[in-house]
Amino acid sequence: MTNQEFINKCKWRVSDYLNKLVGKETACKPENVFVVWQAKALQNHKAMLAAPGRYNDKDYYFEFTYNGNLNETYMDVYTKDKNVLFKEARDGQDKNVYRSGQRY
Repeated sequence: MTNQEFINKCKWRVSDYLNKLVGKETACKPENVFVVWQAKALQNHKAMLAAPGRYNDKDYYFEFTYNGNLNETYMDVYTKDKNVLFKEARDGQDKNVYRSGQRY
């Protein structure tokens, strides 16, 4: 499988997953899905993809792995749990020290 074939299949699968999730055929089109990162080693592929917008009030992130030995593709689906802000000091000194027992 070429890189482009793999990415095209991944985009279609993300689109299909999100459309079924929200029960709407055109909620997410494959051409709107974007690749965050991809790599290929020998006959194997790996890619991370996302789609703009929120689906069922959640942001989704997808990881695909193609096992060229078995001709199988695996999809892992992640949702954003939390967004934590860390202010960075201009002098390189971290002002946000994590203390034991502190919760985000």
